[in-house]
Amino acid sequence: MKKKPTTLRRVLRYVGKYPFSLIGSLLFSLLSVAATLFVPVFFGDAIDCIVGKGNVDFDGLKAVFIKTAIAVGIAAVSQWLVSICNNRISCNVVRDLRRDAFAKIGKLPLGYLDTHAHGDTVSRVIADAEQFSEGLLMGFTQFFTGITTIIGTIAFMLLTNWKIGLVVVFLTPLSVLIAKFVATHTHKFFVEQAKTRGEQTAFVEEAIGGLKTTQAFAREEENQEKFDEVNGRLKKASMNATFYSSLVNPSTRFINNIVYAVVALIGALDVARGVTLAGAVFTVGGLTKFLSYVNQYTKPFNEISGVVTELKSSFACAARIFELIDEREETPDTDNIVMGEAAGDIHLEDVAFSYTAEKKLIEDLSLQVARGQKIAIVGRTGSGKTTLINLLMRFYDVNEGAVKVDGLDIRDVTRRSLRENYGMVLQETWLKSGTVRENIKMGKPDATDEEIIAAAKAAHAHSFIKRMEKGYDTQLNEDGGNLSEGQKQLLCIARVMLALPPVLILDEATSSIDTRTERKISDAFHTLMQGRTTFIVAHRLSTIVHADCILVLENGRVVEQGTHAQLLQTNGAYSQLYNKQFA
Repeated sequence: MKKKPTTLRRVLRYVGKYPFSLIGSLLFSLLSVAATLFVPVFFGDAIDCIVGKGNVDFDGLKAVFIKTAIAVGIAAVSQWLVSICNNRISCNVVRDLRRDAFAKIGKLPLGYLDTHAHGDTVSRVIADAEQFSEGLLMGFTQFFTGITTIIGTIAFMLLTNWKIGLVVVFLTPLSVLIAKFVATHTHKFFVEQAKTRGEQTAFVEEAIGGLKTTQAFAREEENQEKFDEVNGRLKKASMNATFYSSLVNPSTRFINNIVYAVVALIGALDVARGVTLAGAVFTVGGLTKFLSYVNQYTKPFNEISGVVTELKSSFACAARIFELIDEREETPDTDNIVMGEAAGDIHLEDVAFSYTAEKKLIEDLSLQVARGQKIAIVGRTGSGKTTLINLLMRFYDVNEGAVKVDGLDIRDVTRRSLRENYGMVLQETWLKSGTVRENIKMGKPDATDEEIIAAAKAAHAHSFIKRMEKGYDTQLNEDGGNLSEGQKQLLCIARVMLALPPVLILDEATSSIDTRTERKISDAFHTLMQGRTTFIVAHRLSTIVHADCILVLENGRVVEQGTHAQLLQTNGAYSQLYNKQFA
């Protein structure tokens, strides 16, 4: 509840970017309400034209009907224009919110994405933004019209019969108090609903992504049980939010119906007694006008009370989006040096790093790599191989010490210019939705078709690409779902072959490729590595026997380093790993 005013102010800042639509919505709302308020006046006049035996003023009725038609037409057109303005505000605001949220994702440190469920983040950008948009649209649609209707009807009622008007004004706020009480106590249910919906989205994404593994280990029933548990909590939260918020409308309608009955009784007695107001007798037509105004006056209270609960839900969703937007970004590097093409000298000086303060990982790691060297990194699972790569790429910053490229501390250069000097091929491949050509040229957007084909041939991907229905223009599904793992890895290798960066990082780059193709690609890599600093993370030790230097990591420390032949002679950790693999 403490965040609600802040959330409201931030939403109003987004809305304030569209002043013309906002002013248009207000002006057309005023025009629509003004036209609507005149309709009861005309109806009252029409009734007075036919009250009494043989007392029908046809000329008067004709004039009244013409005025009524004009007023109804103005009200309808104005309401249509209000809807256009409100829809424009709502759609623009949710577009801006999504744009800012997605831009924030690109600036978040990997630590955030490693510790937050991807599905929950997706839910904030998609589902929560949509829910917020619907609530905002309903709020704007009802708010301006409702407020102007209330003010206008109060004025007309006080002018028509100020005594009854005061009775209405003093009784109707009861419905607002009830609405506020219920809405305040339902906020926590809407927050819980949004949070659980994000959890459900995260689990569904996880289940779909790992469906093969789930089926391979026959875990369908366990997944179903977990989904049912989350789905049940979402149902409970949604039911609570819906049930308590649904109390608002009938409660306010009950109060408003009591007001209507009281006005009808008092007004009927005044008509029967022939009460004179402002020099005129209070007639049946006047009572009809007054009752119409009571209906118009109480209707916005019903609508706004319903909107309040919707706004509670939408603001709970908006708060989740703002939480994402407010997340701490990577350390800004706008004032840092823009690195040109690196030579490839890389030094690690007394580096210490851990993901959490409680668990130490890399301590006092020092390493000197000269340009053009091929450095292999081996070690047991959890020894720090991938962490070392993360530090080189500056996906994470070191806690102590420094990583230097060509003598420059990488924290003093822009991340973009640093990473443009690296080419990565990971064991876990990633392809975007798009054509084969678009995926290969990611590292070099201005590449020509000849360069793309040459890179694909070097990666031994050209032959299977040509067999595809549209060749290089074949559309790939999300993450290359219509390709085999080996084919996806070949495309990732072709991507690096095209970019030709000065530093290469190969993390089991040929793990999904058959042995025959692997040998061909190894030859291509051997050519590519000439003159380029290369880091090779390997589990298959046969792929690194020709490395200039092999680093053996244990618990984040380099326990051995040397060539393949040197390390075998020491009969240490590397020798044990090698002998176990080829025993």
